[in-house]
This record gives sequence, C-alpha cells and structure tokens, in this order.
Amino acid sequence: MAQKTALIVYAHQSPASFNAAVRAVTEQELAAQGFRVLVSDLYAANFKANCTQDDVIGDLKNLELFQYGEETMHAWMEGRLSDDIKAEQRKVEEAELIIFQFPLYWFSVPAIMKGWIDRVLTQGFAFSLEKIYNHGVFKDKKAMLCFTTGATQSMYQPDGINGDINIALWPLQNGTLHFCGFQVLAPQIFWSPAHSPNAVRTVMLDGWRARVKGLLAEKPLTFAPCELFDLSFQGGFQLWPKVREERESRPYGITTGHHLGKPLPPDNQTKAPDGRK
Repeated sequence: MAQKTALIVYAHQSPASFNAAVRAVTEQELAAQGFRVLVSDLYAANFKANCTQDDVIGDLKNLELFQYGEETMHAWMEGRLSDDIKAEQRKVEEAELIIFQFPLYWFSVPAIMKGWIDRVLTQGFAFSLEKIYNHGVFKDKKAMLCFTTGATQSMYQPDGINGDINIALWPLQNGTLHFCGFQVLAPQIFWSPAHSPNAVRTVMLDGWRARVKGLLAEKPLTFAPCELFDLSFQGGFQLWPKVREERESRPYGITTGHHLGKPLPPDNQTKAPDGRK
C-alpha cells in the first residue's frame, strides 16, 4: 500500500508559540500513523503573498490588460508558473490530507496564508467552471482548518459579541476549501490559548493529539450539493424551484450560507452531521 501523505500549511512567526506546539503534535501523530508529513512553513520560507506578473514565466496572453486569474490559468496549463507556486502545487497533488494551521487574524487567515490560497489554488489546477464544490478537482482529498483565537469561545456564540463562529468560517470552508472540492473536516479551534493557564493549554494539546489519531475516519461537514441547483446562466445557478418547495416546511436552512431566510442549521460549520468532532 502506498504511503499516505499529509500537508501542513503553517503560518506563525514564532517557534515558541502555541501554534508551533500544535504543529509539532500534528507532525508526531501523523508520522506515527505512517504518514509522510510535508510542511509549508510560510513565514520561514518568506512566502510571497502578493499576486503579480512575476508569478507567470514568459509572455502574457493579454499585453493590454493583466488579468491574474486568466494568465495563471494559462501558465498552469503550459507549465509556466513560478517555481514557488509549482512546488506548492506538487505538495497539494501528493497530499490526501491538508491542514491549514494559523492564528485567526481579523476573522480569517493571516495575509501570508491568504497569499498562498490566492497564488497556489489557481484556476485549472484547483477548479474550473465544470469542477466546483462536490464535483471539484480535489473531491478525493480532505482538508481542515486548525487555528487559535484571541477571543474566548463564548464571544463567538450566536449571542456573543463576535457573533456565530459558523458564519465567520463559511467563506474559508465553503468558499475556498469546498469550492475546490475538498471534503472539509470539522475545524480544530483552540480558544484563547494566550489567555489560558499552562494546564489548560496542555489539555488542549492532549485533546488535539487524541483527535489526530482518528482524523481520517471522521465524517466531513455537510454542504449543499450542486445537484440542488440549476447550474445554468439562464437559471441563475439558484436552487431548483422544487428543492425550495421541499425545504419550505423544514425548520432550518440547508447550510450556514444557504439559509433560505430561516434559522441557521446549528453548528453547520463546526461539527460533522453525526455530532462527532
């Protein structure tokens, strides 16, 4: 049986951080399961975050108007992307599991990780008009977010000052990972470790260690499949009328994003459908 491969896309500046401790646990536990563990340490590599013409080797297709998405799609097709992008794309191709490890910045990933997403997940390589969501390029791969927060868990409740964490996670988990086809595992959230005593941080790490042991057996989060939508410009890529009608009597929307004006399905972006985490 071929060796399994995991990729950790890691964004933290300090090797003395709690994030670094989490990464070490992840590497140890995955290696113990027989994984080959690849790490993209973005700060250590000084990974370039901004999308520029330097990402394309050779002549541009349109010399009058530089369109990053179009030019990188053609460059990917022709093997003309910059070396750092190609190196990261090879890692993605090899990995069955990708873990994005970071501290939450402004309800999202740090800029350097956003740059990785923008530059590495190019059109053609990671998605196309025909290959999105549950029909996506990476539908046979799993991915997840693993991150720390500065705020406490209570602050990210529906009645907390920061609002529902499920809503904050929707753009990353649905709009990026699921859009590219990934089976998205429930996020691993470390609530406010910087403001927690050592004993609590130890418990957090032990809980993560235990979770990693069974990570690949977990069910992914649920998202609305493409089959529920009229995938045509005439139909506006909206729910089929019969689907909307069928959902009228249900108490919740379909997902956090496809709420249909109803209450959000509880924990839609933080727990798998059977409640396992």
